[in-house]
Amino acid sequence: MTSAKITPKPYHQTILKCAVVSRLLLLTLILLWRTLVTPYDTSAPLNPDCLSHSPQQQQVIWPSLASALESSIVWDGVYFVRIAQCGYEYEQSYAFLPLLPLCISMLSRTVFAPLVSVIGQRAVLALSGYVINNIAFVLSAVYFYRLSVIILKDPEAALRASILFCFNPASIFYSSVYSESLYALLSVGGLYHLISGKNSISVLWLALSGSARSNGVLNAGYVCFQTMHLTYVALLRKRAFLAMQVVASGALRCICIFAPFIAFQAYGYYNICLGHLPDKMRPWCKAQVPLLYNYIQSYYWGVGFLRYFQLKQLPNFLLASPILSLAVSSVVYYAKSAPEKFFSLGFRSSIEDKSSAAVFFSLDANLRSSDGHVKVNSSPNIKDNLDLRPNKQMVKAEVPSFLPEQYEGPAMRGYSTVFVLPFILHLGFMAATAFFVMHVQVATRFLSSSPPLYWFASYLMKTRGSGSNRRSWGYTIWAYSAAYILLGSLLFSNFYPFT
Repeated sequence: MTSAKITPKPYHQTILKCAVVSRLLLLTLILLWRTLVTPYDTSAPLNPDCLSHSPQQQQVIWPSLASALESSIVWDGVYFVRIAQCGYEYEQSYAFLPLLPLCISMLSRTVFAPLVSVIGQRAVLALSGYVINNIAFVLSAVYFYRLSVIILKDPEAALRASILFCFNPASIFYSSVYSESLYALLSVGGLYHLISGKNSISVLWLALSGSARSNGVLNAGYVCFQTMHLTYVALLRKRAFLAMQVVASGALRCICIFAPFIAFQAYGYYNICLGHLPDKMRPWCKAQVPLLYNYIQSYYWGVGFLRYFQLKQLPNFLLASPILSLAVSSVVYYAKSAPEKFFSLGFRSSIEDKSSAAVFFSLDANLRSSDGHVKVNSSPNIKDNLDLRPNKQMVKAEVPSFLPEQYEGPAMRGYSTVFVLPFILHLGFMAATAFFVMHVQVATRFLSSSPPLYWFASYLMKTRGSGSNRRSWGYTIWAYSAAYILLGSLLFSNFYPFT
């Protein structure tokens, strides 16, 4: 039996070039639209002195560049830069998690510190944000490709999906002072390390993703899914103690992923609630579970279940309809093509079923290394007790190909395999949250880092119908991405509403 196809090395270079070109394109569009169009709101350069700092007069050498950079700070970028400069001054600023402001502050105080006298502190903070996010996006695209190759076992489909990710409809946010790029890098990279069996590194990355965006805590669901299936295998083997070990390990990893977000909520409680008399405390401080983030989202931005279902919000639902339609289609197509896997959550009655998610997570999540060799990454007792022995001949490639040959057949490749299931469940939950709870227009960027969207679009462009039909799907998908890139770069950069 021949080995599985080794991933061609040039594909990594292709993805790297596409990611860099896409960022240069977005930055060029931002500069173009800022030059040609008058911003709706010109208050971006206004920057009151920090509450905790005495005002400082600052003379800059290049005021025109300083003004251009400061005026490019719009929408949520104003909060991120303000936090990086002044810390958390107001209650509503705690809606913006600390990882991006911390990175901006560190870069502006180190590498870019000499530029403060040239363009001023706030412009340096903005420049730091642009550099961090664009570099983070390029790295996230590379990790996206690596993850796609492992899951799909189809380098061509992984390449198409990764190129789509490079030019995704929410691209403007990945090149602005927003947290999307850092979140994409940490979540996609963390999942790549999780699937590659590097549990400690994956937990660190996924935990940091929860410091970039609040939905990073949902990445603990992948660990829960893995833990459930490892426990299932252990119980099938009648190893109760081993099952307890697996559950304890999974619970500990989930706690670690939640820890940064919870610590930040505790930090907010300490700053806002402690030291105040009961009648002077904010309402959320008195709750049984004083969760600052939920209160801010509800009180300041009106986020809540069905609260956005108003006739006047119909344009925002239309704006989000393409990404939501693609998300729903991704889930529905998977459910129809693999109903037994989908509705059983990957559980099967027998461990001998080669398509079982239990086999995937017990064998593949624990018996591989980054160079493709078999390696026991978790407890040796788990491997021995589960008695899941792979064939000796493994695929050695730059991207780990961790399934033995008996698992490398056509049925184990592509979008409808059990390996895609946890990503589908994650996407379904996020899409439902965006539609029923959040400001729905945010769905475009909220879902933009979800791999199944691009995997499904990749296969849709390749396998749907006849040749002409496939081309029409391809044109539709690329037209959607191009339209939102042009529209987003025009509206968003000039302080007009866009997702």
